[in-house]
Amino acid sequence: MKKLFLSALLSASAFVANAQNPVVQTCFTTDPAPMVSGDRLYVYTGHDENDADFFWMQEWRVYSTADMVNWTDHGSPLAIEDFSWGDDRAWAPQCVERNGKFYFYVPLHSKLSGGMAIGVAVGDSPTGPFKDALGKPLYENGSWDHIDPTAFIDDDGQAYIMWGNPKVYYAKLNEDMISFASEVQTMDMTDTSVFGEMTVKDKDGKETKRGMYMEGPWFFKRDKYYYLMYAGGGMPEHILYARSKKPLTGYKFMGDVMPKCDTNSFTNHAGIAHFKGHDYFFYHTGKLPKGGGFGRSVSVEEFKWNADGTIPTIMPTDEGVKPIGTLCPFKRVEAETMAFSKGLKTEECAANGVYVTDVHNGDYIKLQAVDLGEAKYSDLVFSASSGLRGGTIEMHADSIGGTLIAELPVTNTFGWEVFRTFSAPVKQAVGGIHDMYFVFKGRKGPKLFNLDWWMLR
Repeated sequence: MKKLFLSALLSASAFVANAQNPVVQTCFTTDPAPMVSGDRLYVYTGHDENDADFFWMQEWRVYSTADMVNWTDHGSPLAIEDFSWGDDRAWAPQCVERNGKFYFYVPLHSKLSGGMAIGVAVGDSPTGPFKDALGKPLYENGSWDHIDPTAFIDDDGQAYIMWGNPKVYYAKLNEDMISFASEVQTMDMTDTSVFGEMTVKDKDGKETKRGMYMEGPWFFKRDKYYYLMYAGGGMPEHILYARSKKPLTGYKFMGDVMPKCDTNSFTNHAGIAHFKGHDYFFYHTGKLPKGGGFGRSVSVEEFKWNADGTIPTIMPTDEGVKPIGTLCPFKRVEAETMAFSKGLKTEECAANGVYVTDVHNGDYIKLQAVDLGEAKYSDLVFSASSGLRGGTIEMHADSIGGTLIAELPVTNTFGWEVFRTFSAPVKQAVGGIHDMYFVFKGRKGPKLFNLDWWMLR
């Protein structure tokens, strides 16, 4: 039986040996909006509920990384309940930093107008907490068009916002980022020089031509060009873009960024970020187990701009991106920092913040590019809790069945949120930079324990 168990783990190890996508495995994440602040890249996402049959989304979530492979879950700093005027559909967000404040633009259904509306929350840090900045929508008029806001601050300090399905709405923002400096206008969606051309059929089979824009605009500037990237082209959606030398006019259709391909999701939603000298394209797929069109997950690819400022064709991969830094294990590492995981979830509590839960026999956490230095450590330390019998944490280098660095027993702490610090001596210290696996073992069936943080010392 033990050999069969090890064989199953090794098979799983082979599957994830090079996998980085989707970047979050503990829940479904949608509509990625990357933002760089300081030495970290943050991604703001929606959250598809399990077993959903529509876009039943109740909250927004935040994840961050310093090395592009190990992602820390910051939980949900904003939800529908934070907007007294909203009652449903926490759809695609974006967060923008200005003057030390963080402005979180979101769409949700409005109790006031009965349509979708654009709201804005504000916080003092990229992970919140956030609060409704206005106590009312930033914009609504009873239409269902008002989804997927994207905001951008130009080099001269002028801020802009765009949103919409099936048309693009746009306006200038004041420096306060919560009021308009211009009238809200719409682009000409029939202009195929801006949005390309596709043929659609009405219910009677009559064909008409229209632009390919559908939803999910992403507005940004690079060098001398402004870019409007979006999801469109019919179902399944693909990612296209236009560009201009002016922020709001003069756009020319440029073609595909991510063509139609097998993502197991009929929608897509993209964002681009430049981080530590690298360029990244974020999107979502339905590739997690039980995923699909209403169970989507954020993925990322690195790309290089073409010399003429055009965006290359980017295809989805399971491998994702390579690390651009290392993880230090000799100071507190949040357990919810992961490169890949199997079978786990995260939860939050007032005392401990976000922690890892739903840990069962055979589950694991993978971390990439962990710098173990000169192997001068003697103990593995974990903050953990258990309301039952607990279990064991094995620390392996390079693979699930790799060198066993330490084996740490976790016993009953008499409460699932009663965390204790456990430690165990290192069996075999390994130096240098390695991928690392925490493999969890114990009684088959019940949950074993929760995990808050860990370190080597």
